[in-house]
Amino acid sequence: MDDETMHGAGHGCAICQAGSGHVHPHDHGEGPDRRLILAALAGGSAMAMLPARAAVARTARPAAQRRGPLILEPSLTLVWKEGKAEILRDHSIVIEGDSIARIVEGRVPGRDERIAMPGQLLVPGLISAHTHTACGSPTRGLIESGGRSYARPLVIMDGLDDADLDALTAYNLAELLRGGCTTQVEQSVSLKQAQSYVRVARRWGVRGFPGGMVPGWTRLMPIWRRKDDKVLFDSVADTLAEIDANLAFALSVNGAEGGLIRPMMTPHGPETHTPETLRAVAQAALKLGNGIHTHLATGAADSERIRALWGKGPVQWIEEFGFYEQRLFGAHMTGWDAAGDAPFLAKKPLFTFAHCPSGAGAGSGQANQPFIEALGSGINSAIGIDTHSNDMVENMKLALLYGRARYDLLAKTSPVPVKRPTVTDMIAAATINPANGLGRSDLGRIAVGAKADLTSIDLSGFLTGPGFAPPEPLNNLLYANGLSVRNVMTGGRLQLRDGHLVVDDEAQVIARGAAVVQRIWRQLTEEGWFA
Repeated sequence: MDDETMHGAGHGCAICQAGSGHVHPHDHGEGPDRRLILAALAGGSAMAMLPARAAVARTARPAAQRRGPLILEPSLTLVWKEGKAEILRDHSIVIEGDSIARIVEGRVPGRDERIAMPGQLLVPGLISAHTHTACGSPTRGLIESGGRSYARPLVIMDGLDDADLDALTAYNLAELLRGGCTTQVEQSVSLKQAQSYVRVARRWGVRGFPGGMVPGWTRLMPIWRRKDDKVLFDSVADTLAEIDANLAFALSVNGAEGGLIRPMMTPHGPETHTPETLRAVAQAALKLGNGIHTHLATGAADSERIRALWGKGPVQWIEEFGFYEQRLFGAHMTGWDAAGDAPFLAKKPLFTFAHCPSGAGAGSGQANQPFIEALGSGINSAIGIDTHSNDMVENMKLALLYGRARYDLLAKTSPVPVKRPTVTDMIAAATINPANGLGRSDLGRIAVGAKADLTSIDLSGFLTGPGFAPPEPLNNLLYANGLSVRNVMTGGRLQLRDGHLVVDDEAQVIARGAAVVQRIWRQLTEEGWFA
């Protein structure tokens, strides 16, 4: 989590189910005043605020319960061929069990279950390379002005009981699915929140690589924002205990749900650790076998503090503890030393840079993360949600648009090679790149034998397309957002159908999540946090 703000069942259409390919008119479709906040929090029930159609409960059968294959019939399908994106038109994707069995030109004859996707682009399930899932809705809309810290809401969150925390996790995980994200490289901000993430992800069939941040949130801020390094050295024993506790939990769920849950070790970042605790993290990760996920060179001040203490910047210091000997995801890198760190990381084949363009809230200044430098240097680069926006499509767009703006400003003066990102770079950073970083050749691509982790995005309708499947659909992604996502599945299990959550009662997920945030904000109001 970045610290820039720390200070200061189908729709039932018989024609579509028959797979005719017709274009069906589906429905795709300064700080706040204290009195307004109190009025909102004292308002009607969350259910009263829901759109009427959201109150319809829907169900979805897991792939294991399906009697035969499921056939997807999109207008457009994105595949990778020799590292290049290629669009297939009017092909059928045949799903058997949890995997893609066949990709067939035209319509597959027969009466097998099928989903027509007219005007939609089928892409590999989107992968977020860095998330703090439960933290989105309690802080979104409150910190973007730069005057408030997200620290206090997250402390309150960690005091919730399991039922309320799961309600909050479910709301945010539902948003991630709604935005097309089937897989999260998840750094929950505490072990308690990681346990909640796993409970909900297991229930819904989400693919996750989770871990509890160490130090966890209730211990983190005094260590991270310390004025005396004695605070860091005094924290070692408790941090080692947290590492042990996180490892024990991770081992207990490793490989759960047929391999959907693969925990990683997730230290907060080098700035809150010592050599002793970093060695413990690396050793625990080796036992677990799924790699490490951390903030890395988050900001210039963090990097300078590490350099003053240990004689090296964070990117190169962690090499001493074996971090680059296993799969490693490093988020943000705003405070890296470009000239020294770019060529260093380019030689680390197990490293993936997680660029989070909406980190710390929309418009927070995260445009300066080194996405174009990483691309230009040949560093495996991926896109992450981070915290406050759960819209993966929107974050993909931000990565490209920020990247192009930075390229135009820096191309002639950058000390390292830079690349002006293309739409292919954008989609690769949300699919095949993070999959490769995870060592998963069965994710991030639509290919025979790959897992059926798939997302369909409507590129034909208002504001996004011309009324039909467009000729250069990747460009139309720049006009789409998460609400353009129509269908999502993980391992062959549908989680979103025609824009609605089908693995749970959508209305109840919204209502329960809303009720928890209302209580958190009510407590913040009573504490004068909004003043």
